[in-house]
Amino acid sequence: MKTDIILCGVGGQGILSIATIIGEAAIKENLYIKQAEVHGMSQRGGDVQSNLRISSNPISSDLIPLGGADVIISMEPMEALRYLPFLAKDGWIITSSTPFVNIPNYPDIETIKADLGKIKNVIVLDIEQAAKDSGVPRSANVILLGAAQKALGIEYDKLEDAICRVFGRKGEAVVEANIKALAIGREAQK
Repeated sequence: MKTDIILCGVGGQGILSIATIIGEAAIKENLYIKQAEVHGMSQRGGDVQSNLRISSNPISSDLIPLGGADVIISMEPMEALRYLPFLAKDGWIITSSTPFVNIPNYPDIETIKADLGKIKNVIVLDIEQAAKDSGVPRSANVILLGAAQKALGIEYDKLEDAICRVFGRKGEAVVEANIKALAIGREAQK
């Protein structure tokens, strides 16, 4: 088993929380894991990206090479396209459809959607709206994780268990909101 994952978005969108949940699930499965984070200008809404490598065998490098990512999980559609050169031939992109317009020359969203539509394996979800509609507005990132579950090759219940461990200290309400968000994402990708 080997899965190379690029997680990307804009500072404050919960990319590192997703990485923590995936990492926790992998560690409980006795898998090897390496993570490299590039935080960008998160204080100013800059891009945030993390390389996450999971394997049943030892991992040499924490960086994913061009064409080596099995999965790109993106909280923002333009950021998904930014890392497209890293996507493997049969890799998956799971991204939010909602742009985070933080630059004056942000590309036309219809152009971005058309470019995403050219990709073989892509899931595009309006996670922000799904989170609001479901009463879990702070868990949009976990909805995206739920949608990515099959592409990650991690059993659903292992991600649920990881959510319980990662958010347990924040209280039962936070755990329940994130478990609900994970289920919403899983259902949306079907």
